Amino acid sequence: MMKGVPLGSGQLRSGMTLTECTTLTETIRCRGHRNVLSLHTGTFMITKDLHLTCKGDCIIAIGADKGAVDLSPAFRKALSTDDAMLFTKLTCRDISITAFSWGSAGMTLLHPTDLVWRKSTYVCGRTVGIGSDLAAKDLPRELVDCLRNGEELLVEMTVATGGP
Repeated sequence: MMKGVPLGSGQLRSGMTLTECTTLTETIRCRGHRNVLSLHTGTFMITKDLHLTCKGDCIIAIGADKGAVDLSPAFRKALSTDDAMLFTKLTCRDISITAFSWGSAGMTLLHPTDLVWRKSTYVCGRTVGIGSDLAAKDLPRELVDCLRNGEELLVEMTVATGGP
């Protein structure tokens, strides 16, 4: 399921097709926690931290093997451009959903523990996607239930840049 891919006929916002793009992929492994609420309407987040309180209603997984700063230099450089498109596939057991968001030249990707996807255009050191079509509240409840059971979450991030 590729939610949010704009325009039709295989064309993206900038007029290029996905086959004309350069793509790079990062894979992150993390896990859910009994306190995953997934209620935030503007963001979702994963963290390397090992604890989660009920105040973290945007946090969907903990114990990540990467924070923003741990993404490869090539991936970080590609994502830090205004034409970068980010496809993030979240998989827990047999449940998958893909979020679409944009990169930004304002991204520093220097946070040591967190990665945040935002519906807004706000950027800070932990922001990896802006203009996201999904926030924590939008995730399927079956996925959230899987995460509440402490199951592993596989996060596959693919950034696409470039074009003709």
